[in-house]
Amino acid sequence: MSSQTLDFSRNDDFMRLALSQLRTRMDKIASGGGKAAVERQRERDKWTARERILYLADEGAPFVEIGAFAGYGMYEDEGGCPAGGTVAGVGYVSGRQCVIVANDQTVKAGAWFPITGKKNLRMQEIAMENHLPVIYLVDSAGVFLPMQDEIFPDKEHFGRIFRNNAVMSAMGITQIAAVMGPCVAGGAYLPIMSDETLMVEGNGSIFLAGPYLVRAAIGEDVDAETLGGADTHTEISGIADYKFATEQECLDQVKKIMSKLGHPRAGVFDRAAPVAPLKNAEELYGIIPSDPTKPYDMLDVIERLVDGSAFEPFKQEYGKTILCGYARVEGWAVGIVANQRKIVKSRKGEMQMGGVIYNDSADKAARFIMNCNQKKIPLIFLQDVTGFMVGSRSEHAGIIKDGAKMVNAVANSVVPKITIIIGNSYGAGNYAMCGKAYDPRFIYAWPCAKIAVMGGDQAAKTLLQIQVSSLKSKGATIDPAEEKKLLDEIKGRYEKQTTPYYAAARLWVDGIIDPADTRKVIAEGLHAANHNPDIPEFKTGVIQV
Repeated sequence: MSSQTLDFSRNDDFMRLALSQLRTRMDKIASGGGKAAVERQRERDKWTARERILYLADEGAPFVEIGAFAGYGMYEDEGGCPAGGTVAGVGYVSGRQCVIVANDQTVKAGAWFPITGKKNLRMQEIAMENHLPVIYLVDSAGVFLPMQDEIFPDKEHFGRIFRNNAVMSAMGITQIAAVMGPCVAGGAYLPIMSDETLMVEGNGSIFLAGPYLVRAAIGEDVDAETLGGADTHTEISGIADYKFATEQECLDQVKKIMSKLGHPRAGVFDRAAPVAPLKNAEELYGIIPSDPTKPYDMLDVIERLVDGSAFEPFKQEYGKTILCGYARVEGWAVGIVANQRKIVKSRKGEMQMGGVIYNDSADKAARFIMNCNQKKIPLIFLQDVTGFMVGSRSEHAGIIKDGAKMVNAVANSVVPKITIIIGNSYGAGNYAMCGKAYDPRFIYAWPCAKIAVMGGDQAAKTLLQIQVSSLKSKGATIDPAEEKKLLDEIKGRYEKQTTPYYAAARLWVDGIIDPADTRKVIAEGLHAANHNPDIPEFKTGVIQV
C-alpha cells in the first residue's frame, strides 16, 4: 500500500469517526428536554417541535436545519438548552421554500434563553435577506426569568423579534403563526404581528399575563382558556383567524395558506440544468488530512462539489495560495474563493505555504470578488486559512494594504455569499474569507473545522509567556515541569474554544455539516438567495492600490 493510499485511508477513518460523533451528539439534541418532557407533551395531545416540522414540511424535499447546536455545552447550571430551545431551518411547504421556526416546549417549557433570542433573530435575518416566508410554530412559556437581563432589553434581544415582525411585514414577507401551546407576555405580539394566526383548541393560548400574574396584579381569578384560549381569540377579541381541534388540522391549514401564496419575482442569478460532479463526494473524507497542519490540494475538494467537476480558474498562475474561479453548483453559476492548502511556487520561484494569504493572493481575490459583483454572480468561500503572511518582507511589500483591499471587497460585496469552513479559520484570514462578521447569507463548518484568532500551539505559547512573565515579575519561580503542565492546561482550554461545536453553540456558524452534504446546503442557500432579486449597486469606497 502506497503512503498516499495509507494517508487517504487514515484521513477517511478520522472523518468518519468525527461524523459518528456528530450524529451521536445530534441524536441527543433531537431528544429535546428528554423522555419525561416528551411524554408530558403526549399527555396533552401535543406533538414535539420536530414532529410538527416533519409533518408540515414537504416529504422528500430538502430541510436544512439551522442552529441545531445552539446552546451546546452552555447553560449547564440551568440544565442545558438543547438546540437553543427552538427547532428551525429552511425547507419547503406546499412546494414553497420558507423559514420554519418551532419552539421546543420540552426544553424548559419553551422558555427563551439568551441563545434562543439570538437564534430566532438569525432565522428572521435569513428570511429578510432572502425574502422567504416564515412559519412560526408557537409553544413557549416566555422569557427564562433567571436570565432576563441577558434576553430582554438590548437591541439584539427579545424585543427585536417583534420589531422584525413589523419590518418583514412592510417588506411584503409572509408570516404565519400557528399557536399550539402557550404564547405569553411580550411573546404574545409575535402571532398578532404575523399575517395570519391559527390556534389549537385546548392547548393554544395568547395573553400578556397568565392567570397567576393576573391574580397577583389585579386580583381577578380566571382560567387560561377564558383569558386567552382559541375560543376567546377567534370569537371575542378577534385576534386569531382560525381555530382547530387538533394540531394536524392546524398544520394542514398552514399548508393550504402556503399553497396559495403569490410567486416571487424572478431572481437575477443564472441557473443551467444541474449536472452531478464527476467525482464522488464521499472521497472528501479521505482528502482532508486528519492533521490540520498537513497540505492538500483544494482543487480536489472543489471538483467534488461543482457540476461536472468543472472549474474555470481566474489568474491561475498568479497569487496561487488562493484559488479563484467560476463553476456551477446544482446549475447555479458561482464564483469560488478558496484557500489553496498545498505548498505552491510563486511567480518569483519562491515556495509559499499552503493556507496562508500572501500579497498577490489577496490582490487576486479582491479583483475576482469585484468581478463577481459586477456580473451578479454569487460567491462561495471555502475556508482553510491560517492567516496572512507575516514578517518584514511581507510588511515592506504592503501585506496590510493588500489584505485591507480584500477585506474591503468582501465587506462591500452585494451578491449573496456562502461560507464553508473546511479546516482552519484563523485570525484576519477568517475575516478576509467571509467569516461570520462579514454577513454571509449562510455559513457552515465541517466537523474538522477550527475557528480562533490563531492556532492552538502559537496561542498557548503566547499565553504561557505572558503568565510566566507575570509570575516572575512577582518574584515567583517556575520549573520546566510546571511550565509544561501550565502549557498543556492553557492549550487544552484554548483548543476547546476552537472546535466547531463551540462555534455552533454560539451561532458563529449556522451548523456543522457532513462534507458530503456541502453541495446540497450550498444549492439550497443559492435557491433561497434567488428569491430576493434586489441587488444594490456595488461600491468599495476608498482602497489603497
